[in-house]
Amino acid sequence: MPDPLNTSLNTPLSAVQIAALLVLVLYLLAFFGGTALAARAAGRPVWLFGQARGLDRLAVMSFRASFALGLLAPLIWALVPGLAGLDPLWSPGLSGLALPGVMLSVAGAMLGFAAQMAMGASWRVGVSEGAVGALVSGGLYTISRNPTFVGQGALLTGVACAVPSLPGILAVLLFFIAASVQIRTEEAFLARTHGAEFEAFARRTPRWLGWPRG
Repeated sequence: MPDPLNTSLNTPLSAVQIAALLVLVLYLLAFFGGTALAARAAGRPVWLFGQARGLDRLAVMSFRASFALGLLAPLIWALVPGLAGLDPLWSPGLSGLALPGVMLSVAGAMLGFAAQMAMGASWRVGVSEGAVGALVSGGLYTISRNPTFVGQGALLTGVACAVPSLPGILAVLLFFIAASVQIRTEEAFLARTHGAEFEAFARRTPRWLGWPRG
């Protein structure tokens, strides 16, 4: 029986695959809305990516490319079969990975947004000398020093599983490369600004995900 949602959109994507893409859209809207709220709470701009230079600038471009590929490539592939035919991974319709993928994307989006909100006025997108908030080390930050990145990575991985494609896999790879560069920059900055407090936090909390140490 044909899926009425797919028929109305004239796309081979299943309703579950479309749901995964909608999760990504909703997360991005929540991310930008939460960033605006953090800027209001901090009383200053918190979007600092514009000040990135060198390798950090490349990381910023990779972040943007990863989310653009994760969202737009499946839509383009679905609407332009000629391009999709060149992708050996392209698998529209309901596949075995679609439902686990959308579940992972939902979990990742929830984790990423919850971690962002837990930062409150300390939330920053990028780093800049003089633009630093209080160190947040409780809650989700007891199991990861970077739970927002963990959630975002899970979100993109879930979308790539739900709607398999070469651009989707590239999006995940670009994201984790960019996140690794950004994390090291942020942690060097936090070590300079928070000193012993951050060093103690880094000793007991995994960089990505795990049980607290010591």
